Amino acid sequence: MIQENQVASIEYELKDPTNGKILDSNKGSSPLEFIFGAGTVINGLKEGLKSYNEGQEGTIKVDAKDAYGEYDPAREEKLSIDNFEGIKLEKDLTLYGQTEDGQTIPAKVKDFDDKEVTLDYNHPLAGKNLEFDVKLLALRDASPEEQASGQVAKDAASGCCGSGGGCCD
Repeated sequence: MIQENQVASIEYELKDPTNGKILDSNKGSSPLEFIFGAGTVINGLKEGLKSYNEGQEGTIKVDAKDAYGEYDPAREEKLSIDNFEGIKLEKDLTLYGQTEDGQTIPAKVKDFDDKEVTLDYNHPLAGKNLEFDVKLLALRDASPEEQASGQVAKDAASGCCGSGGGCCD
């Protein structure tokens, strides 16, 4: 069973349980590696994996609140179209802005007309229940350096820690 501060290596296929559509997958490519308990995967997936042993596979259903949260209409903003001069606006276009502390934040164009643009700052999967078909490929203890950084160390052979692992540029 997985314990805090272990590096978990998983293969997964993420689906929308309402229609079975595959939203993301790393099957056939590099495994996702993360330090269990470091907060780098959604809580519902972490909780679902708690009882898994190395080599075990199964389906983990995650409610929206334990994934990317409920959809929050307060995370929408209406701005004057004058702020978007020179940008060819389209519904669902992703734009990037900066927060007051300088962090980059994505926003999707939800709607627009000749006067204003409605931006949506919710995560694209906010409000959605999710389903993961997952296989726990490997487990190992995280090194002290990995525990301190919260990041999986780069694999010397590949130069990377796997898709979505967070340590590759």
